Amino acid sequence: MILDSEQTAARTWFESLRDRICAEFVAIEREAGSDADFDYIAWDRTDPSGEPGGGGVRGVMKGRVFEKVGVNVSTVGGTLEGDFAKSINGAADDPAFFATGISLVAHMANPHVPAVHMNCRFLVTTKRWFGGGADLNPPLPVAADTEDFHATLKAACDAHAPGDYPRFSKWAEDYFYIPHRQVHRGVGGIFFDHLEGDFAANFAFTQDVGRAFLDTYPRIVRRRMNDAFDDADIAAMHAWRGRYAEFNLVYDRGTLFGLKTGGNIDAILMSLPPVATWE
Repeated sequence: MILDSEQTAARTWFESLRDRICAEFVAIEREAGSDADFDYIAWDRTDPSGEPGGGGVRGVMKGRVFEKVGVNVSTVGGTLEGDFAKSINGAADDPAFFATGISLVAHMANPHVPAVHMNCRFLVTTKRWFGGGADLNPPLPVAADTEDFHATLKAACDAHAPGDYPRFSKWAEDYFYIPHRQVHRGVGGIFFDHLEGDFAANFAFTQDVGRAFLDTYPRIVRRRMNDAFDDADIAAMHAWRGRYAEFNLVYDRGTLFGLKTGGNIDAILMSLPPVATWE
């Protein structure tokens, strides 16, 4: 694929954010006396047209603190197929698309350390826009952690004209909801999509969302990773993980986009927890 300057800038930023996040997570493992590291696997995509369609790198680490964490970056393009194209902003009349982004999910060994999801992306159809966000998913919520996470994301929003914390926080609350269970997946965060128009302003905001995540989440992990837990806490975490898996397989738009565009199956489904229960 030949990328223009905006596409190249977005891809380069997402890859650099991946590198910084992974380095911080490995540092946490070292602090816990673990030698765990990320296993990186590159993958390529073939477009339905038969032409090369980009690809990405799936990074996974299984350690003492991070029971399973996946950090994926991808840059893909080509043609969206059939009715799916009609569901994508700006692709109804012209199914050509480009997408680059980072997606992260961490499931933790200690049930007092919240799981987390974060993604940032830049898409191009007949329109160009940024989307993304981050949300905290504690099996055993702690108010101080929830407040820290939200306050850091709010500060990132408040520093930018495109940032609208009340709307993006409500968007996350509404999106990360499991209708058939009538429960939320976690304690929220922010979710935004279709930020069009001023590329520089929207890109700067998206970058600060990534930086805010890198600021707040490792701090929360270090705060909780040595907390004592028992078998009842583990059981509660495994049951909660079942709800997380249900959401990602039934409702999550990112999962659907990856499957519909021929993405790497292991990268798409790395969001699923390593162990979950349904009682």
